Amino acid sequence: MNLADSIKQKARRLGFDLVGITDASPIDADQFKLFTDWLDSGYAGRMSYMHQNLNKRTNPAKLLKNAQSLIVVGLNYTPPRLSSLRASQSDARQSHLRHPAAPTGRVANYARYEDYHPFIKKQLRKLITFISSLVGEGLQFKICVDSAPLAERALAIRAGLGFIGKNHMLINPKLGPQILLGEIITSLKLKTDEPTFRHSERSGPEGRAVEESIRPITANCSDCNKCLAACPTGALRPDSQFDANKCISYLTIEYKDQIPADLAEKIGDRLFGCDECVLACPYQENAPICKNKQFKFYNDRAKLNLQDVLDMDEDDFETGFADSPIKRLGIQLLKRNAQICLNNITH
Repeated sequence: MNLADSIKQKARRLGFDLVGITDASPIDADQFKLFTDWLDSGYAGRMSYMHQNLNKRTNPAKLLKNAQSLIVVGLNYTPPRLSSLRASQSDARQSHLRHPAAPTGRVANYARYEDYHPFIKKQLRKLITFISSLVGEGLQFKICVDSAPLAERALAIRAGLGFIGKNHMLINPKLGPQILLGEIITSLKLKTDEPTFRHSERSGPEGRAVEESIRPITANCSDCNKCLAACPTGALRPDSQFDANKCISYLTIEYKDQIPADLAEKIGDRLFGCDECVLACPYQENAPICKNKQFKFYNDRAKLNLQDVLDMDEDDFETGFADSPIKRLGIQLLKRNAQICLNNITH
């Protein structure tokens, strides 16, 4: 077994569902143009950080001296099905749902787990320890999980993990679009993977036959537009552009000011994030649930009691969301969202 295969095997043992390797060269020219055109259009909203460190974001070698390769991992976060949750309902924690009949706000699926940033980083450090045991001292590396300026979806395509769908999410045909990414930039020169996915003889997501072949991962959405139709605000535009200014995930998590009234009405009961475009995806329909038992899942965070949120003090917030990505939002913005949801539900 060569070094690259040993690394992949260890990554899977650490609980990652996907792992691929690509080189540390800049992202492809077409991906670079798509990204810069998106920025120039103003569709990034107030995410000013997206305009910063453009060279680092699009060229992994700028993030690590002597960078040669990237190890890209994916973690499936599709939550348990409702039937599975009912089976363990007697053990479910209900700390955030003291009054289940009261108005509640929905939470995006990824936030029903512990904060993925430290979790994935911890697992990638274990992978680094394993690699070091094989190659000895002198290994240079940098771990990136979302917060680092890196065009991770473009690099995930190149590493063979999937394709970018019309919902602008990375989609793996076996796992669907609910995938969290992490990367290791390393000085090791490793055997790279191709941006392809092997399809076996089966029916496609729309019932069409898929022949046994290896096809480039480019545009596997075909003529499907279900995610566009499902988007409540039209953030997924018919011209294939993504307007973050209208995205409910952006508005409820990234946007720091008062949300415009016309968009606030369309948020409905979505307290933190939005899953409509990923849940509408045909590839999600038969996606397996998350199998990583180390990645803590909280059933009671699917819907939060809105009045409980509005009544929270700082200590309640810090205690209740100590290990949740919701903590990154802060109590005041969570209360802002809760008030919007409550207004939408009661009026």
